[in-house]
Amino acid sequence: MKKKIRIKLESFNSELLNTSCSQIIEKVKISKAKIVGPILFPTKKRIYCVLSSPHVNKDAREHFEIRIYKRILDIYLSKKDTIQSLLNIKLPSGVTTIIK
Repeated sequence: MKKKIRIKLESFNSELLNTSCSQIIEKVKISKAKIVGPILFPTKKRIYCVLSSPHVNKDAREHFEIRIYKRILDIYLSKKDTIQSLLNIKLPSGVTTIIK
């Protein structure tokens, strides 16, 4: 029976996220495990409205937004060597990973 590992990646920068997905895919292909993904999730946008001048002009406002990009990779293992190779990957600092 094969074990399944799910890797969830999140980042504010889509280019960093794509490069980290490609690094993981290369490592998994070397170990000859089956990989499904990357599965793209919808981009979440948070929009913040800030007053430019707090006392006089209530109509003068600035809008800022943060975009959060998400990807999921499913890896089906047959060997334990792939786990060690996945733990040794150096991902960029702007990418958060959750491994289940």
